[in-house]
Amino acid sequence: MKQGYLPFEKPLMELRSKIEELEQFTKEKDIDLSEEIATLEAKAIRLENEIYGNLSTWNKIQIARHASRPTTLHYLKTVFDDFMELHGDRLYGDDPAIIGGIAKLNGRTVTVIGHERGTDTKDKIARNFGLPHPEGYRKALRLMQQADKFGRPIICFIDTQGAHPGIEAEERGQSEAIARNLREMAGFKVPIVCVVTGEGGSGGALGIGVGNRLLMLEHAYYSVISPEGAAAILWRDATKAQEAAEALKITSDDLKALGVIDEIIPEPKGGAHRDPMLQSKYIKQALIDHLDELSPMSPEELVEDRYQKFASIGDFTSLVTV
Repeated sequence: MKQGYLPFEKPLMELRSKIEELEQFTKEKDIDLSEEIATLEAKAIRLENEIYGNLSTWNKIQIARHASRPTTLHYLKTVFDDFMELHGDRLYGDDPAIIGGIAKLNGRTVTVIGHERGTDTKDKIARNFGLPHPEGYRKALRLMQQADKFGRPIICFIDTQGAHPGIEAEERGQSEAIARNLREMAGFKVPIVCVVTGEGGSGGALGIGVGNRLLMLEHAYYSVISPEGAAAILWRDATKAQEAAEALKITSDDLKALGVIDEIIPEPKGGAHRDPMLQSKYIKQALIDHLDELSPMSPEELVEDRYQKFASIGDFTSLVTV
């Protein structure tokens, strides 16, 4: 839709278009329509508050998948200073679906790793739409091991539909690569902060998602499976994705209430793509705050803190039968 508007934003798009037409008419005909424009602007603000104040789970998923949503590369340029990219897993090759390296965050040296889905069509294809192969996870592990060795905090940006499901990925050990990352990340003795910036899909997301703190952007989602995948399995009908999305409880609000995530990072009204620089500012401050909190901890305390975080997720009821 026009200017990247989503289907549920159509009424707002039409109203904004009407305002633009009146403003253009005012310039061309030199007629004062300021009162009419002001009335429509007030209506647009009310409609904007109504739309974004009552988003469904599916609406949030649409925002998380928006083609113009900022990617990890944007945050590397705007949140950090002096980023130096490091390539390759030293085993097979370099996977451009995961990008990582060393950077400065508010003067602190950190290792940054994230999924990169690309921006335009050519870039998306080159980066496999952000679906990593095993060498991507092994590259991430190599960089995290380096960070652990030199005492650098680790920051991970999660934004993927999932790990690449192709036969070549299975041949090169996709499940083993992800499983090894889970095990190794649990024991690193440096602070780890993970941020879900868009889609957090399945093991592909979890492969760089074991941290002391897990943060989520307001309209991101984090799930064991995509809504379409869940619908196909449960009802053998992918068109029931919206129903599956509601049942899965995968939004930031849901996961904060369940104790899965530690903080919801707000987004500009309409989503991160509406004001990427403001979104970067929000993320940067959240990262600084959590690293300031984690940095005084000893290596042993960091490992224990990470263990307790995951051990405390979820509620259960014990059933005793006599």
